[in-house]
Amino acid sequence: MKIPRGTQDILPGDSEKWQLIETKARELCERYQYREIRTPIFEHTDLFQRGVGDTTDIVQKEMYTFTDRGGRSLTLRPEGTAAAVRSFVEHKMFGNPNQPVKLYYIGPMFRYERPQAGRFRQFVQFGVEAMGSADPAIDAEVISLALRLYQELGLKKLKLVINSLGDKISRTAHREALVTHFSPRIGEFCTDCQNRLEKNPMRILDCKADRDHELMRSAPSIIDYLTDDSRNYFNKVTTFLTDMEIEFEVDANLVRGLDYYNHTAFEIMSNAEGFGAITTLCGGGRYNGLVEEIGGPETPGIGFALSVERLIAALEAEGAELPVKEEIDCYLVSLGDEAKDYTVGLLHQLRMAGFSAERDYLDRKIKAQFKAADRVNAKYVAVLGENELKEKKINLKSMADGVQIEVPLESFIEKFKEICR
Repeated sequence: MKIPRGTQDILPGDSEKWQLIETKARELCERYQYREIRTPIFEHTDLFQRGVGDTTDIVQKEMYTFTDRGGRSLTLRPEGTAAAVRSFVEHKMFGNPNQPVKLYYIGPMFRYERPQAGRFRQFVQFGVEAMGSADPAIDAEVISLALRLYQELGLKKLKLVINSLGDKISRTAHREALVTHFSPRIGEFCTDCQNRLEKNPMRILDCKADRDHELMRSAPSIIDYLTDDSRNYFNKVTTFLTDMEIEFEVDANLVRGLDYYNHTAFEIMSNAEGFGAITTLCGGGRYNGLVEEIGGPETPGIGFALSVERLIAALEAEGAELPVKEEIDCYLVSLGDEAKDYTVGLLHQLRMAGFSAERDYLDRKIKAQFKAADRVNAKYVAVLGENELKEKKINLKSMADGVQIEVPLESFIEKFKEICR
């Protein structure tokens, strides 16, 4: 029996890296005052059709949708924003006294895509959402949080790309210009782009199949159609990023793959050599209007999501090592049946005192037990034989310098506390 295509087992040795990343993300969110939300792994299909958008590849091609025994259409969540917004509306968080409501999530998402390096059908996203503020300063805050996570984990070869998708008036004018631009030769584009021409022509700019077509390079830029309000908003976001000493590039063709974005859109990319053809690590933007679409009051919002798998791939591409703890405090080595039995209680005492500790369970010889202690990077080895047991003492050896001391058994835990702390 083999694992399903597009999924992976995260084994000991690697799972510690995931734990470290998740811990760092949670610590960073605490610093920025974002609080965790946990939503169901499946939701009503209509949520994603309304929230993500009927014209997106996610809804049209990639969702895992099924009918339950009650005849309801449910979908494994393909992204985190729609679910967070649904929860925001359902639990009336728009009435919370502390605004904006700042949330984060970490969990598995599901998309039926062609598996490739760094892309899975079940993958883990970390994301944040800030709902209730139209201040461009929070756009800059969200971007800085995403960048900071990568930087604190050790990534250096990063590129931030931003764009403005404008307000409704800006997008309507831009939409008309795109239809005029692409219509005469739309037959040269893929079927998806032909369908998007009337439904959402801006999504044509996000097409991977036709990205090298000459009309893509000459397509009207949203920047040229921004209203004064939209342009001023975008200028403030870029000014705040500059104030934070965050470098960025403006890319007028950056549109993001989801229908709900407006105003600020951004992506963080890896410039690491050998990282792969898909360089995007993180994407996000502002989604004013999404809360209303899902049944709530008019509420502005902004967020981002990143793949933990791609983050790990970027770390590997840069050769950045995560400071994973791969050691234990104490390994108990025993010689003789009575001593071996005695270490069961002693091991428990060490663990109850807050130490990571281990013993032999395979009746190995003393030399093999020391090798086992080496493999788990034990800082100390405590050796108990039949003679030591009779004399009610135990030998404690530091594996770093080889220094060995004799400790009374009755005071071993207290002495170990003094040594280790």
